[in-house]
Amino acid sequence: MKMILVRRFRVLILMVFLVACALHIVLDLLPKLERRAVRPSGHNKHTLRILQDFSSDPSSNLTSHSLEKLPAAAEPAEGALQGQDRGGPRPRDPAHRPLLRDPGPRRSVPPPGPSGDSSLLARLFEHPLYQMAIPPLTEDDVLFNVNSDIRFNPKAAAEKADWPREGTENEEFLPTGEAAVDSYPNWLKFHVGINRYELYSRHNPAIEALLRDLSAQKITSVAMKSGGTQLKLIMTFQNYGQALFKPMKKSHCTLSLEGFTVINHWSHPVFSRQTREQETPPDFFYFSDYERHNAEIAAFHLDRILDFRRVPPVAGRMVNMTREIRDVTRDKKLWRTFFISPANNICFYGECSYYCSTEHALCGKPDQIEGSLAAFLPDLSVAKRKTWRNPWRRSYHKRKKAEWEVDPDYCEEVKQTPPYDSSHRVLDVMDMTIFDFLMGNMDRHHYETFEKFGNETFIIHLDNGRGFGKYSHDELSILVPLQQCCRIRKSTYLRLQLLAKEEYKLSLLMAESLRRDRVAPVLYQPHLEALDRRLRVVLQAVRDCVEKDGPHSVVEDDLGPEHRVLPGR
Repeated sequence: MKMILVRRFRVLILMVFLVACALHIVLDLLPKLERRAVRPSGHNKHTLRILQDFSSDPSSNLTSHSLEKLPAAAEPAEGALQGQDRGGPRPRDPAHRPLLRDPGPRRSVPPPGPSGDSSLLARLFEHPLYQMAIPPLTEDDVLFNVNSDIRFNPKAAAEKADWPREGTENEEFLPTGEAAVDSYPNWLKFHVGINRYELYSRHNPAIEALLRDLSAQKITSVAMKSGGTQLKLIMTFQNYGQALFKPMKKSHCTLSLEGFTVINHWSHPVFSRQTREQETPPDFFYFSDYERHNAEIAAFHLDRILDFRRVPPVAGRMVNMTREIRDVTRDKKLWRTFFISPANNICFYGECSYYCSTEHALCGKPDQIEGSLAAFLPDLSVAKRKTWRNPWRRSYHKRKKAEWEVDPDYCEEVKQTPPYDSSHRVLDVMDMTIFDFLMGNMDRHHYETFEKFGNETFIIHLDNGRGFGKYSHDELSILVPLQQCCRIRKSTYLRLQLLAKEEYKLSLLMAESLRRDRVAPVLYQPHLEALDRRLRVVLQAVRDCVEKDGPHSVVEDDLGPEHRVLPGR
């Protein structure tokens, strides 16, 4: 009898084990079965378009962070250019024709304002300071050297079994007799327009079209971006472009308990949806602040108004969390974090270093969530970038200070260190400093440049999500590089003076530019007013430097004689 009981117990244990295994297999297959129920089974969502990357991680010049990347992922992208040899590498050939040949003089077409040609923004872009030409481009000055008769052909991409095939194959990008470059999707036009001097040209119509694509193109695949303190998603579109999605976060909620104000940040889910008027709490360190999606959008528009053109295009968008994220992702870790809140809203939280938990979940209304989409730069496999430590990087410590905070002569040491000793890099850092001060961004620990152009090129202004956190406070420590070095480009100085005039007021220009975004209003009005106030602070800092060192030592004349504009103009 005892032996029979022992055998029955063993059989019971075995049955429990088999049931547990079966449940585990069913849970793994459930996402696939659900997606097959809503779309044809022939689609392969796992492979993304891997010609792009968007990262400010210190190791980002070594590898791309897409979770859906395959070892041979760059091959379909190159195969999408019809007639191009897919076999060996593509060394630079002196006889190789550039991708974009100069078609001759083009009429400048300023981006349209909401009120037509009479808009303040259009008048700004017609000003002589916004009409200066860059030097003639050689093959060494453009990021990509590809023959201009090569067309973008989605059929070549579709022949790859790994590529998604949603929609009709002739839907949008087949050649129709137009110039070859015109057959490219807008994200590819943006990529091939990058050169040594600018991320995009002033009046490139593909940029406005790319902004529309970011806010309206069909999303076909989603994956979490690895690394980072907060959740970011890599989204792939129907035209094979990619963008980095930063969702609207929950706000820092305050509770009033018997006369005391308590900031709840780490424990219970008493957060509400982030609103435009909320500021970063004064007790928060810069490195623990949330990244704001609307700051990414506003940073792109501010960068363009300042004529730096060093921020990749960013647009706001309302995303359906069910149809455009959950149903199209193959990322199991992301899919498993979806749930329905007690208020019957769709929520998810993903995986990241800090703010990825049920308490910090992203919830829709009921499944709509607002966010920013930043166009990817060319992937590191085809356009390597070099990551540099910002000389004026903060300590990222609660008590320690960085060297520049205690040494007033720190800039002299920087200017003796390559690449700051012989190139225009110091002036680029001053531009970045002014840009960050206007936004209130204290989180500029690294920056990137395109490796092909060496040290004689611009700084890419990536990762601006911690800007526009406070409108009632001006963080003067951000301006320390300008105050220590006392150097600025003449073109930058003249544009700042222009934007301080009533007829070209910076806050009005920003308000007009941001009105065109899908999630407008992007900024709370006091943030716009803070831009004017901070602009006056920057100009005063330059005047102080001029009084101390003289105009010729402070202002670097980067304008040729034919482009010089009087400050009072």
